[in-house]
Amino acid sequence: MALRNPSDRAPPAMAEINIIPLCDVLLVLLIIFMVTAPALSHQIDLDLPQDTIRPVAPPDPVDLTIDAAGQLAWNGNATDLEHLPALMREAAGTAASGQPLLRIDASGDCDYQAVASVLAAARNAGLTNIGFVRR
Repeated sequence: MALRNPSDRAPPAMAEINIIPLCDVLLVLLIIFMVTAPALSHQIDLDLPQDTIRPVAPPDPVDLTIDAAGQLAWNGNATDLEHLPALMREAAGTAASGQPLLRIDASGDCDYQAVASVLAAARNAGLTNIGFVRR
């Protein structure tokens, strides 16, 4: 029987992953979750305040029409640019549930200055809820 010199040949390197520590960690986590899961499912009695606020209906929208000649119509009634700020202030001030929606229907052929004057009057009257519609 021949004796081998230990320096002749080194033992082969281990090429496998050691999963025993991974299994240990997973089992510890499983135990922790099993212990804490019943504590998370208990009901807590709360006395929350009841909803006493009733929703308020928004005010009716205001339709402002600008035709090709620059003529204005407030909710179907003809008006001029001088009376428009008073109508807008009245609409902005009377709404207790918020401002009405000012729906501007400007003709595609109308002058830009007419639309700019209406928007300036709306801003000066305090109207902020403005939309453009096309009918």
